[in-house]
Amino acid sequence: MPEAPAAMRETAAVPKSKEHREALEYIERVTASAGQVQRRVLAEILAQNAPAEYLRRIGVSGAAPGADEAFRCAAPLVTYEDILPDVLRIANGDTSPIFSGKPIREFLTSSGTSGGERKLMPTIAEEMDRRSLLYSLLMPVMSQAVPGLDKGKAMYLYFVKAESRTPGGLPARPVLTSFYRSRHFLERPHDPYTVYTSPDEAILCVDAYQSMYAQLLCGLVHRADVLRCGAVFASGFLRAIRFLEKHWPRLCRDIRTGALDAEITDRAVRGAVERVLRADPALADAIEAECARPSWQGIIRRVWPNNKYIDVIVTGAMAQYIPTLEFYGGGLPLTCTMYASSECYFGLNLNPMCKPSDVAYTLIPTMCYFEFLPVQSGSNATAEPNHRDLVDLVDVKLGHEYELVVTTYSGLYRYCVGDVLRVAGFKNQAPMFNFVRRKNVALSIDSDKTDEAELHVAVSGAVQHLAPFGASLVEYTSYADASTIPGHYVLFWELRAGGTAVPASVFEDCCLAVEEALNSVYRQGRAADSSIGPLEIRVVSNGTFDKLMDYALARGASINQYKAPRCVRPGPVVELLDGRVQARYFSPKCPKWCPGSQQWSSNRNAAAKKTSNGGLVA
Repeated sequence: MPEAPAAMRETAAVPKSKEHREALEYIERVTASAGQVQRRVLAEILAQNAPAEYLRRIGVSGAAPGADEAFRCAAPLVTYEDILPDVLRIANGDTSPIFSGKPIREFLTSSGTSGGERKLMPTIAEEMDRRSLLYSLLMPVMSQAVPGLDKGKAMYLYFVKAESRTPGGLPARPVLTSFYRSRHFLERPHDPYTVYTSPDEAILCVDAYQSMYAQLLCGLVHRADVLRCGAVFASGFLRAIRFLEKHWPRLCRDIRTGALDAEITDRAVRGAVERVLRADPALADAIEAECARPSWQGIIRRVWPNNKYIDVIVTGAMAQYIPTLEFYGGGLPLTCTMYASSECYFGLNLNPMCKPSDVAYTLIPTMCYFEFLPVQSGSNATAEPNHRDLVDLVDVKLGHEYELVVTTYSGLYRYCVGDVLRVAGFKNQAPMFNFVRRKNVALSIDSDKTDEAELHVAVSGAVQHLAPFGASLVEYTSYADASTIPGHYVLFWELRAGGTAVPASVFEDCCLAVEEALNSVYRQGRAADSSIGPLEIRVVSNGTFDKLMDYALARGASINQYKAPRCVRPGPVVELLDGRVQARYFSPKCPKWCPGSQQWSSNRNAAAKKTSNGGLVA
């Protein structure tokens, strides 16, 4: 099998600390015996969860000899909709061992189902140890490529999101909120490689404005010490840069006077910031000189001159933000270090200084039991997937694409994650994967995921506002515009005019109607997190979609099979569409979003649909 990438071998350095050496040895050991480790992991999961009702239901006795073979033969592939009725039993207070032999301690809210609402992932307490293990491997790998990271600080912008409790009393919150509130984060021992500029009090502040203000202010105060910066997603980091662009005069005033802005009213945040804030006119002048320049190209490098790289996720939907990050970064490398989800943490990038287009994640075999469903193409693409098609971790083939399937310690069994991965190489026996895409996702700006079916329903409802004027929709497409901060959804509409001109306010109503019809994850991003901008409708001239078809046919598309795309990517197609725009309209206000309540009603509705349709969601 191929070795680790040459770039990693060339930049690797002998780690200075015992902890870093042990971490790298761990990676070497578990990847060298990946097949054996995976067999042990499956046996451990089945033995631990032997009391689980789900295993008995599919005919697997987790504690019996040969349980792993019985599991391989009997366990079906499942999606979230398949397990939702059992999830709701736990959420509503059923404490019997449904999925796991250990108690479910909380639900991790994932970014969305095929119906758009947040998934609730039941999780056991011990899963936090596995997440912490993966975090502990990041800096040993990174410090091989970038020496001296123990000599300064990291300006990482971390935030908590809304959380609630299920009717049965269990916490339901995003996976990162769970981690930041855990003892693993709050009681972490001092490590010179992970000294953050942001106080814990600012990270845990639920007021997004106060949290962002405090974290950026502390990052500016420690300007000379910042050796790396970042956030979880590229979109979140760019939101921070936009915040800085808007509020730098106020931040500089605080640094100049040593007095924290009165709008920061959270007592814990004020106390934490005031412990580091001192009057420093020279520092304020230096920051002001950079921020006041007409162009913000390279602003990150200019404001934090000792910064070595930007650490954000730039794979998948986040790749659309790479040009903007490069503009603000002024040549700073973009690193993408870890691959994880609410279902489970998976692996890390062993060559973190590679180009974003080359990012490949090595799956750590101890995280869960991994299997892979080959992605079919051509005439086989419509074939029903079967568990007999699954491939083990060590048996995937270079260059092939697979959908990730996991069996976890918390009690997910052959669960289809929905990520499509391509094998890029191997670290010993363990494969390295490029993230290709999420299945069935048409639009995404932040943590939202909107598929074509959901978008079509939303548009179909919105165009009813045009009926009183005799106008109708001829054709439409969409794209995620990442050139604004925050990014926003754009709909291109070609209309058939009626007898009466449509007022601008009606098109604005159409924008809002689309947003109101989209899922709660999107609406939270708009109304609560400010991570998504107002939806925009661009009305194009008559014949635009004919021109779009002509363009596709000129590039080899079949006229018999052509259909207008419901989603397009930035490039020539968007340029063609933009060149024929006659009018632009934006949503006039945020859509309604209510934390918590929508989650339960939508999940119950989904479960009811599943039951009434014999296991199929309409």
